[in-house]
Amino acid sequence: MAIDRQQALDLLKQHTSEENLFKHALASEAIMRALAERLGEDRERWGMAGLLHDVDYDQTKDRPEKHTLVAEPILRDAGVDDEIIQAVKAHNAEALGIARDTKMALALTCAETMTGMVIAATLVYPDKKIRSVKPKSVIKRMKEKQFARNVNRDHIRLCERIDIPLNEFAELSLQAMSGISEDLGL
Repeated sequence: MAIDRQQALDLLKQHTSEENLFKHALASEAIMRALAERLGEDRERWGMAGLLHDVDYDQTKDRPEKHTLVAEPILRDAGVDDEIIQAVKAHNAEALGIARDTKMALALTCAETMTGMVIAATLVYPDKKIRSVKPKSVIKRMKEKQFARNVNRDHIRLCERIDIPLNEFAELSLQAMSGISEDLGL
């Protein structure tokens, strides 16, 4: 991996115009780092995948079939390695018709999706603080089909394919995002 975190942040800022998308990238990075630690993987590499997974979203938000394909040359030119690029592409596996078959790809998909569920759960609390949200609340909200209905519950449940039970994943995600709550404004 020839790119460091500051370079990745600069790349993300260069390609991301929406503050919420930037915050989503930071939250995804935090969860990916926590997953890497839990699974004995490289925190920097996994964090990088979380941070950069939507680097092309501004350009592809209206063309989901192009999302992550536009990112590939951006990431490759920046010196991001192939394993991270493949994980980034695989988080959009359904639209691209590709397999999501590596541990990093599965982790990235469940991590970046969980950020939406955690933020939605946080926003229904009176204080709107991540620290107030309990894992059982996230799990309960996942069962409510109308709550955060655009959040793909099956993607979140991919945590089980990397041997992390859903309850543990919810707790890990909340802790990771709580650690950067000021950056997230929550």
